[in-house]
Amino acid sequence: MATAKKLDDTTECPICTEVYTDPRLLPCVHTYCLKCIEAWSKDKQPGDEVACPLCRKEFTLSSNGVGDLPKNYLVQQFLLMKELSTVESKPSPCEACTGDEVSEKKAAAVYCVECQQKLCQTCKQDHKKFKGTSRHSVVNTGDKFEKETFLEALPANCDRHTGKRLKIYCLECELAICMMCYVKAHNSHKCSDVKEVAGEFRNQMASDVEKTTVGAEKCREMLKGLEKEKNDFSKQVAKVGIEISEKAEQLKQMIDVYKEKLMNELSSMNQKRMKEIESLREEIERQLLSVENYKKYVDEVKQKGTACHITRAARGLHDRADELLMFGVIERKLTDLGHADVTFTSSNYVIDDVKKTLGQLRLNTVKGGE
Repeated sequence: MATAKKLDDTTECPICTEVYTDPRLLPCVHTYCLKCIEAWSKDKQPGDEVACPLCRKEFTLSSNGVGDLPKNYLVQQFLLMKELSTVESKPSPCEACTGDEVSEKKAAAVYCVECQQKLCQTCKQDHKKFKGTSRHSVVNTGDKFEKETFLEALPANCDRHTGKRLKIYCLECELAICMMCYVKAHNSHKCSDVKEVAGEFRNQMASDVEKTTVGAEKCREMLKGLEKEKNDFSKQVAKVGIEISEKAEQLKQMIDVYKEKLMNELSSMNQKRMKEIESLREEIERQLLSVENYKKYVDEVKQKGTACHITRAARGLHDRADELLMFGVIERKLTDLGHADVTFTSSNYVIDDVKKTLGQLRLNTVKGGE
């Protein structure tokens, strides 16, 4: 049960907050249930852009819709591990018994990680008798075991050829393949052992994480500067409000209407400026969230994933790291936002022009770099 609790944050969909069903991986490395991302994009057509519910990173919908999104195999294995380690869950029937009805089958007591099959005690004993399966690794359902141990024992099988192990990496197609895949489609390509390539990708992931750490710090610095601009502007607005009020009290009978006009203008300036700042702050925070989520996910894959998981994810994760380091759009928006000063210029004389008597309100904005 303790192991299952630790896996909750890895195995729960951010949209429905329930355990994943058919987890799918977006290009931004966020994972959702297939049914949840289908509902999210129900109004979209093939070729349309769909935004990630968390980070708003867009991806193009393929001709088959979100069903073409890759499965998150690492999360699927975590789901299996959680199921096997939760003793309170409803007992599962043996998947090897010959009875036609579920009621005739015995409850599963172990799980063969190589056959990926739940077995009762009787079938477990038979499993050990046969030469082909006698050396298979089995775990007791309800056992408390480490993710790393479980994932290392779990075989990585080919999606195309049932029961065939993924042992080769095609360097030209950038795919982990089995021997049958190699014979049929990749024997003329340059290939390598999947474990050797995984080591190289682990190093690449470490480098990418180091770069995105710098990117996260840059986001924090931009947020800090933006918060200072917000506070400084708010103080200036408060100060100018006092100046306007003091001058208006001196000339109240003559300028009540104009005073209200000025205060409305000041409020409008403040609302517009705050909206601009808040919008940019949210964009930077989304960028920071994307960077932090990327780091967390890549660390999980790099440290806990098998060679198959790493080789499947490496290319997309590398490309995503480059995307996360592109701050050009945000930096241009910060430059366009610039620094604003609101001022109130008053007069010491009472004259016929009420605007000149009370004073004039001005907003001056200086863009960054000017």
